[in-house]
Amino acid sequence: MPDEDAIGRAFREEGPAILATLIRQVGDFGLAEDALQDAFAAAVATWGRDGVPDRPGAWITTAARRRAIDRLRRERGLADRIERLARLAEQDTSGFDPPDDPEPSPLADDRLRLIFTCCHPALALEARVALTVKLLGGLTTAEVARAFLVSEPTMYQRLTRAKRKISAARIPYRVPPPELLPERTSGVLAVIYLVFNEGYSATSGDRLLRGELCSEAIRLARLLVNLLPTDPEALGLLSLMLLHDSRRTARVSADGTYVSLEHQDRSLWDAGRIREGNQALQQAAALHTPGPYQLQAAIASIHATSPSFDATNWPAIASLYAQLFSLTPSAPVRINHAAALSFAGSPQAALTLLTPLLSDPTLATYTPLHATHADLLLRTGSPTAATLAYDLAIASTSNAVEKAELLRRRAASVAADASGRAATA
Repeated sequence: MPDEDAIGRAFREEGPAILATLIRQVGDFGLAEDALQDAFAAAVATWGRDGVPDRPGAWITTAARRRAIDRLRRERGLADRIERLARLAEQDTSGFDPPDDPEPSPLADDRLRLIFTCCHPALALEARVALTVKLLGGLTTAEVARAFLVSEPTMYQRLTRAKRKISAARIPYRVPPPELLPERTSGVLAVIYLVFNEGYSATSGDRLLRGELCSEAIRLARLLVNLLPTDPEALGLLSLMLLHDSRRTARVSADGTYVSLEHQDRSLWDAGRIREGNQALQQAAALHTPGPYQLQAAIASIHATSPSFDATNWPAIASLYAQLFSLTPSAPVRINHAAALSFAGSPQAALTLLTPLLSDPTLATYTPLHATHADLLLRTGSPTAATLAYDLAIASTSNAVEKAELLRRRAASVAADASGRAATA
């Protein structure tokens, strides 16, 4: 029997980095993806028979490169086939790839190269973000589609067009020269944050957290800050992710159950992450160019430094969300603003703020909207309506941990409803 745990772990933890390296080596997104799939299929057959190799990632990389060579040899229509084969053959002489450099230069990091390539201005912004999240986050097309609130066929077409455009336009696979960095930076920041978010709240599966994605996003942000040390939003994003990540361990219990912010054990929060996150935020603030990531980091900093949920400065957080909405008006910001308003003592005002979003068809299956709506209805004394809203939230999530937490809240809503009916009977 193949070691499915080892193969799954290699796919989740090393697949994106291997794919980035393969794209550099073969110079073709489609060929690299096909070769990587071939290599994992070979691992299923080989590791079960021979055992898991000492360095699974190196084994997969080498196997994928050799599958790419085989595919190129069979492909006679490519004009540069001989050149590609010669380059790959030269890279394949050592058997296995050397270990990764633990501290590579930002310019030499394959994953940063991949992000900048996918974030070329020739691509529409949504295509840049979706393509990079899929390739570097290791998400399926269906998972990326859910993250962007579009259908799976729509996302498939978007990703296919983006890869064709990169190939047809011969977009170079590199971190661009300094004069071209500014036009790519906003897309790169968005991509890194989406990778982090997928790790912090997985859109599907039986785990709430995918720590390897959080760590990878933070690693990429550190590289970006090294590349752009005076970019306030790069610093802001690094700060934001560090402050969020400081709470990672406390967000699930020992048995994998979701733990809300209100009930988290704050002694489990990572003090080193909080300190580093606040330092990055101070560096960003010193540049006197506020932006969306810095505002979100400021909100995260208030949470991270509050002694308790009740002692949190919710009015300040609500004010920061209002400022953030003025810069980046979006449904997630509006939802978080409403939640902060409710905790600041204005649940009815929060409900008023949220209500227009409920008629937006693009948000019909957006779990955070329905979950927040349900919580607000419960807090404003409408448990019957809250239960219906929880039903919508439960139906819209594909994450097992999130669904379990929503079912628990729905049960509390049903109990409150029954209690209220009994009191008035």
